[in-house]
Amino acid sequence: MQTVIRNATVDDVPEMHALIAELAKYERAEQEFVLSIAQLKEDGFGEAPIYKAFVAAIDQRIVGMALLYTKYSTWKGKCVFLEDIIVTESMRGKGIGFSLFDQCIQYAKAQNAGRLEWQVLDWNTPAIEFYQKFKAQLDPTWINGKLTREQLQAYPQL
Repeated sequence: MQTVIRNATVDDVPEMHALIAELAKYERAEQEFVLSIAQLKEDGFGEAPIYKAFVAAIDQRIVGMALLYTKYSTWKGKCVFLEDIIVTESMRGKGIGFSLFDQCIQYAKAQNAGRLEWQVLDWNTPAIEFYQKFKAQLDPTWINGKLTREQLQAYPQL
């Protein structure tokens, strides 16, 4: 049973979508997951792709994925942001996440990125311990801000 890490293709999108739904459930945020398969396809494989994805496959079955994109830092220049690494629950602890993260590191190096960045929930001890194995800097000083789609649409009447 060999794991193959490869670039995602448009044909992988339904399985990627299922993995994202599994992650939303794990993170106790199922109600926040509104992304459609069609939008995931368009955003990654349409006319102007905005993300890059790698998948982990065993016997042609997708068991994990990593989704990342380019961002820009006024201090560091081009950076890569890792949105998520997801490994289906039954396959965790088998080195698949490590292989996906390694692929993301190699990608960021090839892009000559100033940083590879990601976020991790403060209660997600397994993920925190995973990243600590890489001697990653987990910075508690930054506060994440956001405006939701609804807030954006309502602006300036916030």
